[in-house]
Amino acid sequence: MDRDLTRQPPVALLVATAWLVVACILLMPHWQAGGAPDSDDAMRLVQLRAFLAGRGWFDLHEPRVYPPFGYDSHWSRLIDAGLAGLYGLLRLFSDVSRAEWLMAATWPLLWLLPAITASVTIAWRIAGREAALVALLLFLIGTPAYLQFTPGRIDHHNVQIALAMLTLAATAWADRRSWPAWAAGGLTGSALAIGLESLPYLAMCGVAFALRYVVDPRAAPALRAYGNALAVATVVGFLASVGPEHWTLNACDALAMNLAMPVVVGGFGLALAGALPSDKHVMRAVAVCACGVAALVLFAATEPRCLGGPFAMVDPAVWSVWLDGVHEMQPLPRLWQKMPLVAAAVTAFPAAALVAAFALARQPELRRDLAFLLVAAAFGLAAVMTLLAVKTFSYAVWFGMPLVAAAALRLFTALRLTNLAARVVMALLLTPTALSAGAIMIAEAAGLQDTDTSALAENAPCRDVRHYAPLARLPRGVVATHVNYGPFVLAWTPHAVLAAPYHRLSGAILAAHRAIAAPPKEARDVVLGAGATYVVVCGRADKAETPSSLWAQLKAGAVPDWLEPVAETQGRPLLVFRVKR
Repeated sequence: MDRDLTRQPPVALLVATAWLVVACILLMPHWQAGGAPDSDDAMRLVQLRAFLAGRGWFDLHEPRVYPPFGYDSHWSRLIDAGLAGLYGLLRLFSDVSRAEWLMAATWPLLWLLPAITASVTIAWRIAGREAALVALLLFLIGTPAYLQFTPGRIDHHNVQIALAMLTLAATAWADRRSWPAWAAGGLTGSALAIGLESLPYLAMCGVAFALRYVVDPRAAPALRAYGNALAVATVVGFLASVGPEHWTLNACDALAMNLAMPVVVGGFGLALAGALPSDKHVMRAVAVCACGVAALVLFAATEPRCLGGPFAMVDPAVWSVWLDGVHEMQPLPRLWQKMPLVAAAVTAFPAAALVAAFALARQPELRRDLAFLLVAAAFGLAAVMTLLAVKTFSYAVWFGMPLVAAAALRLFTALRLTNLAARVVMALLLTPTALSAGAIMIAEAAGLQDTDTSALAENAPCRDVRHYAPLARLPRGVVATHVNYGPFVLAWTPHAVLAAPYHRLSGAILAAHRAIAAPPKEARDVVLGAGATYVVVCGRADKAETPSSLWAQLKAGAVPDWLEPVAETQGRPLLVFRVKR
């Protein structure tokens, strides 16, 4: 690429411009959207409203779920604080409903900027400034990467992706500057306080610092900075997220004492290892390995069940009635069976990034570059995890973007593309949008068709706030409905619900499932025993919708004598029935 063409304007200005363009593109289709994109977004809104109404910082109890027991959320209050600050700012020049809508629309777009910046920075570190410019072009037409950044996504996924990308970028640059090591440790502690979905990639960054020190003793200052920052940030994140009354409690799905202690020990241990004067690779390797073993042993000894993952404490019965049917928890091969067109779109860009990683690894200088090896390893791990659960797809796309950008430069050279226009055209063919569209066209040409589209279309109105208005006007009560719709009932009505789609609610989920999956006579005992006031039917109920189930009977118009249809809701997507007592 001609040097004069790449010198100006600065990349920072180009990043800001690209982000602004993408933000506008994402915002326009959602300008008149109603409801919440996902049940997690609706539940976050419920938690935020309670916080704004005066709920305590450490009080994450929601009494309207499974009354009278309630639900203790494991979500971080730090997200609520950011949303509350943005809402307060918007409230200065708009009414309550408009400020709330603007907050939900702009929050994910704000986190898109650091995510793009981190990816461009990683591409620059691997292959130089031209790769950063190619990465920007990929982002301009990178729709699949923005699944978690669309307006309305206020749960926590976009924040975790952005923090993971920033940590990866800081780790990649830690051998060139001094401050990125401090940033990587601080970002890791902050990310752990938000959630644990990015934990495998954060741990990989820690391993990268340790390996860099083992290979080169000159990396000792970076290891010390990272370890100290990690330990301090984790302590701060723990104190900011966990109330004193919960300090001694263990958890597998959030930052708790059983995870905070090993991380702090590991962080300070790495800092101590970096302070040991040793010119021998073996001694340095033993020191960092000792830190890792000590942290792992402490973690296992404090709560052994958590070695089984974040769902280790979930009742196994919940998997068969709920978790196995959650779309984002499906393994990629199963998605190929049910929805091959969607699977093709999901697979296309990660597959290109995998090819790019192998092509780049053929270069000896990159095989010796720990920054490239780190990014390739993080992408590889995300790709493997996507095979196990589709929800990890976004990480694979984001980690793969710098790799494709770097490989594009080699492709330009191989094809002898010296003209700027030709290079732009070729780069456009490598964008996530183009690759996904091409994969869908190939799948359609091969005769593949999605078999689950009717369910998606039928369930879409169940997330629309407008269809909850008749239910909201009814006297307050307890609603029995499919577990996935619980957060929407909480967000758009004053009612309580039997359950919501969260793994800590095993008993509630099983009760809610029995209430709609059992035949009407058996369902009556469950509904009355749970104190439900209304039964709400909308869309598909997945595993609960058998021909003999209460859900199927109500959809077919066969109303048992212990239920009374609410006339205002009949013929609408959301059918409401009052329980007779």
